[in-house]
Amino acid sequence: MKMKLAWFVAAILLAAFSGCQRQEKSSGDGPTVALVMKTLNNPFFIDMQKGAEAAAKKLGVNLLVQAAEREVDVEKQMQIIENLIQRKVEVICVTPSGSKEIVPAIVKANQANIPVIAVDTRVDGATLAEAGGRIAAFIGSDNFEGGRIAGERIIEKLGGAGNVAILEGIPGHETGDARLQGFHLAVDKEPGIKIVASQTANWERDQGFNVFQNILQSNSGVQALFACNDMMALGAIEAIAAAGKTGEIMVVGFDAVEDAREAIRQETMAGSVAQYPSEMGRLAVENAVRLINQESIPEFIPVKIELITKDKLVSL
Repeated sequence: MKMKLAWFVAAILLAAFSGCQRQEKSSGDGPTVALVMKTLNNPFFIDMQKGAEAAAKKLGVNLLVQAAEREVDVEKQMQIIENLIQRKVEVICVTPSGSKEIVPAIVKANQANIPVIAVDTRVDGATLAEAGGRIAAFIGSDNFEGGRIAGERIIEKLGGAGNVAILEGIPGHETGDARLQGFHLAVDKEPGIKIVASQTANWERDQGFNVFQNILQSNSGVQALFACNDMMALGAIEAIAAAGKTGEIMVVGFDAVEDAREAIRQETMAGSVAQYPSEMGRLAVENAVRLINQESIPEFIPVKIELITKDKLVSL
């Protein structure tokens, strides 16, 4: 009986550990590259992993993919990076959960002579410079421009006038901040557009539901929503359905994950700004190999963005 209990406890501890940190390793006897993502509970990052794994297989790279359970868990992400430094991986590619908070971990990698590539989310330049740290490159989309595109979509669909709500990302997070700033650049110049609520839902679907449900209770006249990522947008769509307002509120998201594309097909979303995470993953591994081979790489490696609408999906 005691032996069975011991095995049961061990299984629980193993499951708890696995929930906080996940790891994959590709085949090959080549160099070891780490891809540290914000989470593996978001289709965006699953696509990024797939792109990185395909590139790693092609190039004969041992790829370690690790992530915290939640996007907001910066401390866990830093802990993962410190463990990878101890393992002496050749390159660390990271999608920072905190643009400023991640800097100490990057500095430690620098001190261990391990190059760091930032993917999808920029590291705060001023904080990095002050700490004496450096990254080899940033691979990602222009989030500011994406936010502006989303704003223009809402202005167009509303005819230049209406009540708009916003679901923000993590406060102080470069990705969400840039999208928000780009959105405001578009809508703030339109006197007929009124922002009636702007709250964070921390990138998460369940929070998107809860926060937007509260917004609807306080602002019954909301006509449009911009969500800084699709997971929050999808949660908001569920809140709209629960309020019996499906079809009455236009929703524009960001990332164009498959669930969002399906929502666009069903016309519960008006559009989403597409990034290409698989491409980001591929470019991360390819440029990591270039660094290992002591080749120079650009400081900024852009990945395209575009607005996905129902018409666009029909033409694909």
